[in-house]
Amino acid sequence: MIPRAATPYLQQLAREFRIVTLTGPRQSGKTTLACAVFPEHAYVNLEEPDIRQLAEASPRDFFAQYRAPLIIDEIQRVPELLSYLQVLADQEKQNGQYILTGSRQPRLKAEVSQSLAGRVALLSLLPFSIAELAAANITCDRDEYIYQGFLPRIYDENVTPTLLYRNYYQTYIERDVRQMVNIGNQRAFEVFVKLLAGRIGQLVNFSALAGEVGVSAPTLAAWFSVLEASYLVFRLPPYFRNLGKRLVKTPKVYFTDVGLAAYLLGIQSAEQVFQHPLFGGLFENMVVLEALKARCNAGKDPDLYFFRDAHGLEVDLLLAEGQRLIPIEIKGARTFSPELGNNLQSFLSLADNADNATVLYAGTLKTRLNNITFLNFAETATLVGN
Repeated sequence: MIPRAATPYLQQLAREFRIVTLTGPRQSGKTTLACAVFPEHAYVNLEEPDIRQLAEASPRDFFAQYRAPLIIDEIQRVPELLSYLQVLADQEKQNGQYILTGSRQPRLKAEVSQSLAGRVALLSLLPFSIAELAAANITCDRDEYIYQGFLPRIYDENVTPTLLYRNYYQTYIERDVRQMVNIGNQRAFEVFVKLLAGRIGQLVNFSALAGEVGVSAPTLAAWFSVLEASYLVFRLPPYFRNLGKRLVKTPKVYFTDVGLAAYLLGIQSAEQVFQHPLFGGLFENMVVLEALKARCNAGKDPDLYFFRDAHGLEVDLLLAEGQRLIPIEIKGARTFSPELGNNLQSFLSLADNADNATVLYAGTLKTRLNNITFLNFAETATLVGN
């Protein structure tokens, strides 16, 4: 097992809360992490039909058979268990006794928060990060990372990325979508997902997409919420506080795993990545999600934004720490050039609360020039996770 950066935070939560819930995409490693960190806990999986039937028919008998300390996998399958967990946690009064996993939000988060208020802590686990792979002596080229993505099975079991993402996507459509919402036109939904892949790093415009998909903009907005709820896509909000009124206020869209986006775009090898017209968006997607992983693994709120004004000035990523802003430009170039930081120079003149401006690019030269630091993209976690 490749060690996960979220382990210390997970251990801390288990020391301080009676119940800990691990959420995240399917196949992101939630079960593996829970079992590795809590080997003394019993384990039960609610995806197994007979176990799920017992839990649904008689929660009391379920907990009589499966006693704490206990890991309950895929808790969203039987949310009725949460009310019983509240009673058990109050009776036992011991932290870390129940570890739950689930692959659906925000419904799961709402149900957990409502039923287990004050007793539960939440941790989001995303696929592997570049830093986690590097700690395990696994390093890849820029284009290999994008093609392969970061699902654990690719690195733990050497599964071919194209095959894995094809089955991952088909399973998602067949199982998760139908459990969450009644998609009347499955073909249109699949077209919508692929169109989103073609717009990674761009503003979400449901009205423009509606004509291409053939369904209404409100329907697309509802479908997008389904994709977010199952951790397939991530919405990066714009930052517009204290920087004027003529700013873009529409979020950007990224995929939680860049390998899935590459698959949906028809990329079948690392050699095809740089030649693809959306290479820049794919690289940006990867780095934005590296920042999100670093924040989640450290137990911090994302606090990640982008900036764009009416005059075309854009900064790809902003980390907001209180009133302080760290502006970050993301460039797929392998060659260093001072011009990579031009937008950051303009932004620094606009925002007096911005510092540590950084360009994350694919080159190896680490330097500082004109108040801008240039780092390789593999150092994203070091920049935003501390």
